[in-house]
Amino acid sequence: MTSAASLSIFGHLFASVAEEMGVTLGRTAFSPNIKERLDFSCALFMLENGQPRMLAQAAHIPVHLGAMPASVGAAVAACSPLLEGDVVLLNDPYQGGNHLPDITMVSGTGSPALTVGGGADELQFLVASRAHHADVGGMSPGSMPLSSELYQEGIIIPPLKIIEAGQRNESLWRMILRNVRTPQEREGDLSAQLAAHKVGALRFAEIVRRYGIDEVIEHAQQLISYAERLTRGAIEQIPDGRYTFQDVMDDDGQSAEAVPIQVAITVKGSKMDVDFSGTAPAAAGNINAVPAITHSAVVYCLRCTAVALLDIDLPLNDGVFGPLSIHIPPGSLLDPPLNRAVAAGNVETSQRVVDVIFGALALALSELIPAASQGTMNNLTFGGEDDGRSFAYYETIGGGAGAGPHSDGCDGIHVHMSNTLNTPVEALEYTFPIQVTEYRLRAASGGAGQHRGGSGLVRGIKFLAPATATITSERRRFAPYGLQGGEAGEKGRNSLLRGEHEERVPGKVQLELKKGEILRIATPGGGGWGAADKS
Repeated sequence: MTSAASLSIFGHLFASVAEEMGVTLGRTAFSPNIKERLDFSCALFMLENGQPRMLAQAAHIPVHLGAMPASVGAAVAACSPLLEGDVVLLNDPYQGGNHLPDITMVSGTGSPALTVGGGADELQFLVASRAHHADVGGMSPGSMPLSSELYQEGIIIPPLKIIEAGQRNESLWRMILRNVRTPQEREGDLSAQLAAHKVGALRFAEIVRRYGIDEVIEHAQQLISYAERLTRGAIEQIPDGRYTFQDVMDDDGQSAEAVPIQVAITVKGSKMDVDFSGTAPAAAGNINAVPAITHSAVVYCLRCTAVALLDIDLPLNDGVFGPLSIHIPPGSLLDPPLNRAVAAGNVETSQRVVDVIFGALALALSELIPAASQGTMNNLTFGGEDDGRSFAYYETIGGGAGAGPHSDGCDGIHVHMSNTLNTPVEALEYTFPIQVTEYRLRAASGGAGQHRGGSGLVRGIKFLAPATATITSERRRFAPYGLQGGEAGEKGRNSLLRGEHEERVPGKVQLELKKGEILRIATPGGGGWGAADKS
């Protein structure tokens, strides 16, 4: 029998499995991107009749919310049966991934006793992790190139068993490491993911031993139903109607043309339909996003709205998807044809999808929805060789949060689909041949209003060795919007300093940097909320 108390207990138990996996991954990883920025997610799944149902995802990266179930489904479809000691590895965006640097692992929970039933009634518990690796090959260091096809972005790994019956596939392992610029770092990070899976399997097995498999299954199923009921309750608080909004991407990195994203949200009772008809066709550049990314953005926005409406944090499980229907036009920017470039879709297009969803919801909930935040992750990758040692680095940079109806926007933080931290200056300078020349708030870059948008950041990096750098950023041409009379936030600006000369560079650019040159990235401010008092 389940009760409110037991559901709460099991909800926290399941979440604790994913959280401890995350702690293990963060503390054992090699790269600053994972151990310092915490650019990863971990989750627990129940596979019911062949369909993955997420039981818990640790509060890591929002863009992985909808993508992790796709990964688990792809892993199971390609590599069944997943037996004790098996671990599946994948990063193919068109087979459950989102972009190539995000490598996903999926494994069983480590005990035959945790696979229940057989045939059509089989039920199995799985753990999954996804981590952004600082380099997976491709045409530029950091594997976030200004690409025009997937093959340019790095090694493509379909779902394959990296470990089978406890034995690592050494041939596959060596092949992966041979295709990256920093094999020692990649080996350390992949090993950290494997360690996290061992911890997750161990902790889940302890839950089963303590409560019994029948009790675990019952509470898992009831928690998913409970999340769906809560989600329906939140949607019912939104006035019925159809709400549309459009915003644009600056460009696709191949041409200067803006790329529109459009959404129509229809609310009827406890159901929500989210339709992206009117969105641009798939782009020639790398801003295409596979559908799982859009699903993640929709669920993220709904969870944020539920907190504002009901002061309830919707559980991170499969139930939140139940009341939603999401339509994405095939062949569009958000559902591109096979092998289109997608490196920036996960990090940049996802942010604009959030902006258009919140823009539409603001028409229904004008006193709840905040103005647009910076709308970009300001992706920076760089790499090269220093004293015969290869190096490669990736980071995202925070900016201004949008102001809301009750307060100013936060300054200098990662927003929406990025929930990572900044890389400390000390860690950067210790690991790479660079010097951070400035790292500060960009004063008064938030939009004015009754409540002011948050300020962006300025980060300056001096290169102490030649390097290839790639910037993938947005909101350099079109500013983050304000709401209810608030003004737009300041647009971002990228520049290169050669001696006394400062040269402005595009939002999406690859640069060959000489020793002593400084790259400066000034990130956007958030939009303002409400008309400013002119008196």
